[in-house]
Amino acid sequence: MSDLPSSDSEPNAAGPKPTAELDVLSTVVRHLQSLSADAQQRVIASALTFLGLQLGSQNSSGPNVRHSGAVAPEVDRFSDDRAPSPKDFLFEKRPTTDVERIACLGYYLTHYRDTPHFKTLDLSKLNTEAAQLKLTNPTVAVDNATKAGLLVPASKGAKQISALGELYVQALPDKESARAAVAHARPKRKNRRSGKTAVTKTENSSGEN
Repeated sequence: MSDLPSSDSEPNAAGPKPTAELDVLSTVVRHLQSLSADAQQRVIASALTFLGLQLGSQNSSGPNVRHSGAVAPEVDRFSDDRAPSPKDFLFEKRPTTDVERIACLGYYLTHYRDTPHFKTLDLSKLNTEAAQLKLTNPTVAVDNATKAGLLVPASKGAKQISALGELYVQALPDKESARAAVAHARPKRKNRRSGKTAVTKTENSSGEN
């Protein structure tokens, strides 16, 4: 609660200080500059999806989304002519387990097919379109991906890719980086007996079909 403004700072209670916004913007831009243009677009698009924000919304009253300096022009909707085919995308990510493949398919539907909510049948059809080997058991694979935290429930029995799933797929085919990104993003919990901090390992679940 120490971050809440005190009574003598009420003039700024309507929103964050401009200096705070500049600090955040500076940090974001600095980290994005280390990535390629395509990677920058994926990261920003994932962040907007996770926060539930949309660029260019006429109802948006927050100028930070529409006019945020050098960041906003970098974000573009994935257009059909720039989107990789499902086959090329899976080849690039090189998933080695059914759980990883499910996460990649969910990511593709979200970012390249404008289908953030999907069902097992949607994933199976896209898997066929991507010329992948048939999933051993699509329902089990989806359940395991959900248990691993790569997918989360959506409305009407559908699934959607989670923030952890976004990070994991973006880091592929580098599995070590993918696992490190997920481990870093997971909330840490303390072992009641030892008092040591423990982190659930995604790879334990993603290694199973």
